[in-house]
Amino acid sequence: MSTTFDKTTADLAQDSKAWPFDEARKLLKRLDRLKEKPETVLFETGYGPSGLPHIGTFGEVARTAMVRHAFRTLTEDNWQTRLICFSDDMDGLRKVPDNVPEQEMMAEHLDEPLTTVPDPFGTHDSFGAHNNARLMAFLDTFGFDYEFFSATECYRLGRFDETLLKLLANYDKVMDVILPTLGDVRRATYSPFLPVCPRTGKVLQVPMIARDEAAGTITYKDPGTGDEMTTPVTGGAVKCQWKADWAMRWVALGVDYEMAGKDLIDSVRLSGAIARILGAQPPEGFSYELFLDENAEKISKSRGNGLTIEEWLTYASPESLSLYMFQSPRKAKRLYFDVIPKAVDEYLSHLGSYPSLEADKQLNNPVWHIHEGAPGAGELPISFNLLLNLVSASNSEDASVLWGFIQRYAPGATPEEHPLLDHLVGYAIRYFHDFVKPNKKYRAPTDQERAALAELNDKFSGLPGGATGEDIQTLVYEVGKAHEFENLRDWFRALYEVLLGQSQGPRFGNFVELYGIEETREMIGKALK
Repeated sequence: MSTTFDKTTADLAQDSKAWPFDEARKLLKRLDRLKEKPETVLFETGYGPSGLPHIGTFGEVARTAMVRHAFRTLTEDNWQTRLICFSDDMDGLRKVPDNVPEQEMMAEHLDEPLTTVPDPFGTHDSFGAHNNARLMAFLDTFGFDYEFFSATECYRLGRFDETLLKLLANYDKVMDVILPTLGDVRRATYSPFLPVCPRTGKVLQVPMIARDEAAGTITYKDPGTGDEMTTPVTGGAVKCQWKADWAMRWVALGVDYEMAGKDLIDSVRLSGAIARILGAQPPEGFSYELFLDENAEKISKSRGNGLTIEEWLTYASPESLSLYMFQSPRKAKRLYFDVIPKAVDEYLSHLGSYPSLEADKQLNNPVWHIHEGAPGAGELPISFNLLLNLVSASNSEDASVLWGFIQRYAPGATPEEHPLLDHLVGYAIRYFHDFVKPNKKYRAPTDQERAALAELNDKFSGLPGGATGEDIQTLVYEVGKAHEFENLRDWFRALYEVLLGQSQGPRFGNFVELYGIEETREMIGKALK
């Protein structure tokens, strides 16, 4: 999706407080400092395919794409830009992920490059290829403009050869940077180069016993045979250690911007130092906070805790996920199923308010960044939370039945005119079936609640036709006050628990307006029985 730039938009971008514009301004300052300006500004995101991709992986791509678009807006599209999604798929398999099949088979291939480990799912040539395909399929559904790079291909096809020889020539300087950060045991065996053993195919973590800069080779002992082995550092015969690898990649590809998780702050610093040793300026970027699961534990690809990419898209729109990534990137957030409805409604709220905002405020609205400056119309007659409760109260998982309620509430609304709302109906049905329905717990009303419900039922019968949600809400308040609930929240909680089998819900008046007064009276009558 492209953006039409004008002076006003670029000027407003200079003052926007949205974090992608902050990042874009930092990047522009970095470019101003460079003696040789690149023809193309390169944005990179990294993926370690040792486990299945998760939402955190997607989040890095989505956020980087937002910074890229902010940069293009700020500079009025005067720079060519590219976004690379780089997979570190030549890394050795250090442990078997908990969430994949064929565990015993996988264990037989420990330390082999991920692109030579057989695919336990049986769909691709290797485990690395399977995970790469999963990542690309998801990125493609979002329409990201990106290029996929495989570490295996870059090493084997010689794309890194020139920089690898620079790394060999600066071996001692690189060691001086890394060794002080290691413990005694690791320091004794560390080398920035990891040879790929020609005998076993494994990525070896062994010390170097000799180097030949002129020949471009290293020498090590085969840990299995004790034989001295000499191998070139080019052509895919070695894989670099993590921090050296990251720096080498930045230099070889000319990366200008890459963000990373907060847990990699030290790695960013060390890789930056190595990049300078190799004669390059490290990329600009920032450290984002990590996602947590519902138990406040870090999400891990190998453990498979937290939400998967596919799971979020089963129950909510891609745009709602993008919003979750946009909001507070430097704040740790829990990422599990309960956050989905709120994220959907927050997205709808931002989308609905966008057209009425002044131009400078539009650039601060998340949907401007989610939709690359061109969000469509999106004001909907009902919220996602209200839809969920409609499914719950009607006991129907039939979209046509739900649309009947919607059309009575909003005459003239159709799936054709409101495709976004039609998608939400499908999401609401699936979310209700999988998460709400199994956990519904109805309870009998207390004597106080029973009396209040009976009066509410009677008063509903006297409401005029076409009563608004506000009229109904006022009536519900009056009944609660009349029955002297110490806290009116207890009265509304009782309505949700007794009538809907849940502890909370939408604004009750709006729900009754959508569901229908007579239908609500019938629901109350059943509860009183």
